Amino acid sequence: MKMSVLDIQNLMVFYENAIAINNVSLQCEEGEITGAFGANSAGKSTLMYTISGIILDVQRKEEMRGGQRISVLGNIYYKGDDVIHMEASERAKQGIILCPERRRVFAESSVMENLKIGGILASRKQAKKTLEYIFNIFPALRHLRRRKAGFLSGGEQQMLAVSRALMAQPKLLLLDEPLLGLSPVMEEVLLDAVVEINKKMGVSILISEQYARPVFPVVHNGYILENGTVILKGTSQELLSNPDVKSAYFGI
Repeated sequence: MKMSVLDIQNLMVFYENAIAINNVSLQCEEGEITGAFGANSAGKSTLMYTISGIILDVQRKEEMRGGQRISVLGNIYYKGDDVIHMEASERAKQGIILCPERRRVFAESSVMENLKIGGILASRKQAKKTLEYIFNIFPALRHLRRRKAGFLSGGEQQMLAVSRALMAQPKLLLLDEPLLGLSPVMEEVLLDAVVEINKKMGVSILISEQYARPVFPVVHNGYILENGTVILKGTSQELLSNPDVKSAYFGI
């Protein structure tokens, strides 16, 4: 019987009176790739921020400046422990690592400096081993290691963002819209790397995407979000066979 590395139960997130996540329950099985698919404003990024704990930092900042009130309800079990109130930094130490939407690399720092920042939680041995692994799956970064991240192409920045997340030694890797703005060639490179990371490193992965078509074949299980609610869930094959999914994501 497979274990859930992540078990979300009845999660709700409110921005003032607007509901961003509406009673979502979702599981990520140990050693598998899980997909969360939906259009803009479906709640994907809020879900990722809430799982990673970053929502608590946003919540505090909003309170300090007298902005909108953010409420988080429900349970997020990571390896059996409820982490709903755990700080983002503590979740990162436990192995929950977010690779955010739109890359968010440190533009003025070099590729190597970005990777070293990502590896702050790693031991020297772990960092060295992971760095070599990164250069194997993304060989372009080896040649770009001294270049400032701000001068990289979008695809190169995305490779760097994923690599920086890997340096943090994830056990559960959260990839928020990693294909955004990428060419079909770069999409393939990135998805090949995601499969490799999952199989060879044994990292459990939750990937959220609006542009879901190329991602469906690589996930084991998936959830379709609409207006913050899960409207469909199933294995990759079950979702691909669903006529509503075919119509929405494949135009057939």
